[in-house]
Amino acid sequence: MKHIFLITAVLTLFLSCHKSEELSLEELNAINAEGLAEILAKTVSKPWQGEEFLPGARGGTWHSVIIEDPKSFNHLVAEHDNITSAVVGNMTDYLIEYDVIMREWKPRVAVPEIKVDEKAGTLTVIYTLRNDVYWSYYNSDKKIKVTSDDVIFWYNEIEGDPECQSSGYYGQFLTMPDGSEARVTIHKIDDRRFSFHFPRIVADPLIFTNMDFGPRHIYQPAKEQGGVEKVRSIFSVADNPATFPSMGEWFLVEYTPGQRLVYKRNPDYWRKDSNGVSIPYYDESVVRIIPDENTKLLLFKRGEIESYSLRPEDLDGLVNNGDGSYTVFNAEGSLGAAFWTFNQNPVNKNKPTYEWFIQKEFRQAMSCLLNRDRINAQVYRGLAESKLDIFPEPNPYYNPQITLQYLYDTQRAQELLSSIGINKDFRGIMRDSKNRVIQFNLVIRSESTVYQDTASIIRDELSKMGIKVNIRIVDFQKQVEQLFNTFDWDSTLIGLSGSNIFPSQGSNVWPTSGNLHLWNPNQTTPATEWEARLDYLYNEGKFTIDSEKAWIIWDEFQSILLEQCAIIHLMRSRGFWALNNRWDFTNVYYDNLNSAETSYIFLKQE
Repeated sequence: MKHIFLITAVLTLFLSCHKSEELSLEELNAINAEGLAEILAKTVSKPWQGEEFLPGARGGTWHSVIIEDPKSFNHLVAEHDNITSAVVGNMTDYLIEYDVIMREWKPRVAVPEIKVDEKAGTLTVIYTLRNDVYWSYYNSDKKIKVTSDDVIFWYNEIEGDPECQSSGYYGQFLTMPDGSEARVTIHKIDDRRFSFHFPRIVADPLIFTNMDFGPRHIYQPAKEQGGVEKVRSIFSVADNPATFPSMGEWFLVEYTPGQRLVYKRNPDYWRKDSNGVSIPYYDESVVRIIPDENTKLLLFKRGEIESYSLRPEDLDGLVNNGDGSYTVFNAEGSLGAAFWTFNQNPVNKNKPTYEWFIQKEFRQAMSCLLNRDRINAQVYRGLAESKLDIFPEPNPYYNPQITLQYLYDTQRAQELLSSIGINKDFRGIMRDSKNRVIQFNLVIRSESTVYQDTASIIRDELSKMGIKVNIRIVDFQKQVEQLFNTFDWDSTLIGLSGSNIFPSQGSNVWPTSGNLHLWNPNQTTPATEWEARLDYLYNEGKFTIDSEKAWIIWDEFQSILLEQCAIIHLMRSRGFWALNNRWDFTNVYYDNLNSAETSYIFLKQE
């Protein structure tokens, strides 16, 4: 589990709004509730609850789909491109992982040990790498052992180099009691052991040290020869992927742009079942590049791909009119949710929108105009619920009493706007105290139909208040470019990976210095008093071991974010996932914590 957040393509559900507008929300909700009960009765609930995975059988090919081509196969580029991240993630691994069911850290390629020096007020995490982890090459006997040097190089020279613009950079620094900044340093003990030294004691040190990394024997010479530019050029989409080393489950052996990627099983991968058979069980993974969701559905119905994440519009056809070739699983609502946020970056200070967006009353009013009941009924068919908190239930500092107080209420929205000089003119158009019409752009991803329908509802609700919203549909990479580099956006709907399982996650999101502090990133000093307070609380929370004291800190942290409406969460959608019946379901699970668990899946044996 990373301690940072990345922009992600959130899997969402879709229903065309115009099909439902003849009915009232009450009528829609009644129909949706009745339909949900019928659907759940015809689907399977199988959340993972800590069960052991049973031995399976080798063989088979897994067929799946991604929505677009990767931009690169580079480990650093993958941090800012979700498709690249998914592709590269099959060829690497993390030091450890957090089991959200058992609420404990488990080793992956390394075993951690925490040592606290109370007298010195410092902390050290020592990792010992497995002795069977290699950078292996496809169709070759060449194997290079993964050592401490791989991790140390990546931590110091990639994540630790600000020119690389790695999201991991922000988690390497701690604010000391005197206000100064000190770095978490890494040290080599021997080829298999290395340590992270914390200049002060932190509450969750494993979050800040867990990482994946690229092959030092390739990246280090590149950086020495050509710096960061050379580093980013490694493993481009023009290179032969069969020459890339892997320490993960798969070798990427083929890439045909616009068509497909092909992976072959890595027999040197360390994870094995109780019979000593390395995981995964199937020998090949073929990933087709299909941007259209309807085409993906058709492929699933034909049996050409193995699984499919259902949209509400798919439920009747797949659940009620299935042909017996697949099984549909259901899960509770997701822990995270996409959100609506407004650009408060001072590079836009000459725009009227900046003057509006920096006022919390404006953002609160927008929250009061977000009709979640309508979004749920028309976009999700009642298969979602509002996300009104910051931390999800598995977070140790989740407090059900701390929720968003600015819910759908047009009268309150009007009062909030009026308090900052924004009122309707004689034609019902909202204007500010300088007589400027209140209008702004709402940026959404082109490949997300649920964002498009949600944006349409937002536009409609705000138009009733005399506010004009212009929907701007861009591709995902354009949206990322706007957020990280150009900052030329007004408001946007977006989601971040990660679900705040630990309160100190998001070291590049919550602190004002973070590059994903979306509404105003990379601040040298906090722009507002409330953000300064957030910085202080986030920092104090990281270092507070006493849970009673930590509760007070994190309660205030969540309360400020909800009061300021810096991000306004949307909906937590219930999940439905279908799997081809040719697979054995013994080791298959599906829930809102781990999504679809297919790591140990294998073909049914005749």
